[in-house]
Amino acid sequence: MAKYTKQDILRICKEQQVQFIRLQFTDIFGTLKNVAITVKQLGKALDNEIMFDGSSIEGFVRIEESDMILHPDLSTFVIYPWTAEEGYAARLICDVYNSDGTPFPGCPRNTLRRVLKEAEEMGYTMQAGPEAEFFLFHTDPEGKSTMYTHDQAGYFDLGPVDRGEGARREMCLVLEEMGFEIEASHHETAPGQHEIDFKYKDALTTADNIMTFKMVVRFIAKQHDLHATFMPKPLYGVAGSGMHLNQSLFINGDNVFYDRDGKLQLSKEAYYYMGGLLLHAPAITAITNPLVNSYKRLTAGYEAPVYIAWSAQNRSPLIRVPSKRGSATRLEFRSPDPSCNPYLALAVLLKAGLDGIRRKITPPPPVNRNIYEMTAEERDADCIRCLPNNLYNALEALNQDKLIRDTLSDHSYNRYREAKLIEWNEYKMQVHQWELDQYLNKF
Repeated sequence: MAKYTKQDILRICKEQQVQFIRLQFTDIFGTLKNVAITVKQLGKALDNEIMFDGSSIEGFVRIEESDMILHPDLSTFVIYPWTAEEGYAARLICDVYNSDGTPFPGCPRNTLRRVLKEAEEMGYTMQAGPEAEFFLFHTDPEGKSTMYTHDQAGYFDLGPVDRGEGARREMCLVLEEMGFEIEASHHETAPGQHEIDFKYKDALTTADNIMTFKMVVRFIAKQHDLHATFMPKPLYGVAGSGMHLNQSLFINGDNVFYDRDGKLQLSKEAYYYMGGLLLHAPAITAITNPLVNSYKRLTAGYEAPVYIAWSAQNRSPLIRVPSKRGSATRLEFRSPDPSCNPYLALAVLLKAGLDGIRRKITPPPPVNRNIYEMTAEERDADCIRCLPNNLYNALEALNQDKLIRDTLSDHSYNRYREAKLIEWNEYKMQVHQWELDQYLNKF
């Protein structure tokens, strides 16, 4: 993470002829927002003097308490590699504060900061790395997305250069110019589906990077006459898009999850952290899988996890322990999808893991069989629970889990639940094409 002073940023903007600054923040639903200012206003922004109307942002505040202040995080300063006719633009990611100078509890970045501080008080820093998948669809003459993909390729397939492959290559190059360390880029299982993996960082930087990654992917796709979507399940009958979140804890540069002499070379802290994740998994799902559509991905048969279990040998459980050890020892939480708010997702995962360490929650034995092939009786015998199967059940699980609910703050929880229940109820009342195909001519 780069270390900048106010003077550094002012100097760089002058030297690089930056004309516009985008002050970015994220709402509680994971949507990137921004206030654009000219470089002449940069000094005010760096002095935390830029205000905006919070009542206009869904899930923030009421109209009678609408003044909010943006506090730029200087370490997030970056100049966009692309140019515009009006000049270069740069961005700063901001925390949202109340007008009285206190952190706004509805700001997801502030939520993650609170849990990271709690971990720091226990001696830990969290490292996290995502594996985000997305689809690329053709656009129509008006620039709107179609449902047509550019290929019929599969996992790790190679093929002739096409707009999808070319777009993915350019995405990687632009991300590297913006400071990302790209570790892998490949075609995924479904036609038109891709994955770009970037190196893990501290949790706050990783959440910032996920938001930047999604913005860059969409921007570059559009330049190639493609539409990039992080919708979890846009196509029936093929795999959906996930965003596995790899997690580890460090103390003074040492990976706390690694124990050379431990079972599977995992430490007690790793097992306790895992126990916390498994215990709170149903409630976590309401945050890591936030859409009605998310649960059409979480179905058996498409490699997405459905069952609350763990293993170091197979990929059917919720948590997998990748084989690397030493500083790379980590737990891979496989249920999240890329539509989630990364700040809230990492906050609830860390909170659950810390709860496991505090309470010394021991996870059940690993399940090294393919759970999808087990019978219901066999799963019951191994006490394997299921994740919530729809958004409503996930919200109910969240409502019943005080620890995860409180992680969000009363403000965020109430706004989030209210909006998601509206989403669920609107979905229930819709008449879907499947129903028309099945019933219209039959009854």
